[in-house]
Amino acid sequence: MTTTSPSPSTGRGPAAHPAHPRRSLVTGGAGFVGSHLVQRLLERGDHVTVVDNLSTGRRANLDPDAPRLRFIEADLRDALAAFGKGEVFDEIYHLAAAVGVKLVMDDPIGGIETNIEQTSALLRFAASHGPTASGVPTLITSSSEVYGKSARSPFAESDDVVYGPTTVTRWSYACSKAIDEFLALAYHRQRGLPVVVVRLFNTVGPRQVGDYGMVLPRFVRAALRGEPLEVYGDGAQSRCFCDVRDVADALPRLLATPAARGQVYNIGSDRAISIAELADLVIATLGSRSARRLIPYSEAYPAGFEDLKQRRPDLARIRSAIGFEPRRGLEETIRDLAAEMR
Repeated sequence: MTTTSPSPSTGRGPAAHPAHPRRSLVTGGAGFVGSHLVQRLLERGDHVTVVDNLSTGRRANLDPDAPRLRFIEADLRDALAAFGKGEVFDEIYHLAAAVGVKLVMDDPIGGIETNIEQTSALLRFAASHGPTASGVPTLITSSSEVYGKSARSPFAESDDVVYGPTTVTRWSYACSKAIDEFLALAYHRQRGLPVVVVRLFNTVGPRQVGDYGMVLPRFVRAALRGEPLEVYGDGAQSRCFCDVRDVADALPRLLATPAARGQVYNIGSDRAISIAELADLVIATLGSRSARRLIPYSEAYPAGFEDLKQRRPDLARIRSAIGFEPRRGLEETIRDLAAEMR
């Protein structure tokens, strides 16, 4: 892996190869999902450029010995502005974003500005730096948060979205990700940019940390330490958890599908489990002596938080597009995450 600063370039991305391997740009590539995606792209032979400011990503998530990996530590807007006209990529995967409910609640200004401004800069770059006049095939990662507090179940991509008032901080994240989607689809319609939008549901697995409110790594860490697993609210709220390795495998397949351009796809698992049941599953899977403890939302989050009772995706569209099915069970994910933490 080479590390560079975001200085102007006159080349065509990473060093050329006689067979002209695919040149891929991954924003937020040192993060949890991004690093697993980078690993898949390197395995298929890509030359990969990662731009990450390490605000939530970690250098340790990337293989330091990968010969076809170029890492740029920088704010995405700065890096894109510094790329020269000759910096051309064959694919772009945009994962740089504010992540986690806790982070968004603690810094709503940063969350809104990061999500909207970086995506806008990325789409402008993609539209003007592609191998063809239509721009670079680009995958934009959005979030299941976009559905807001709709009472429908499961959530389908064509469903209406329902948000709370602007005085409830939590909905700022959902609105910012929705703007990202509107903008990406507008680039597709107006300028022909070959873009795909994916709404990630609860993605879990190795390399995930609990610092930003992610529930599974919090539970696994507590179980390994024999500490109480803190369940927020009454624990009856349900989610569907999908292994990050299944998600990372699907993203390049989706971007490579011409019929997927200009479309929005849910990606995740549709196996629902309550948060209280998840805590019990972690304890049982790891043979822990921990117990679970209920924590009121008022103690877990700043004022302005509102939770959802359920969040389950309709996977019919992505199944039809690429035959997607999660392959790893939640118990396997828990064991692998625990093994890494140990």
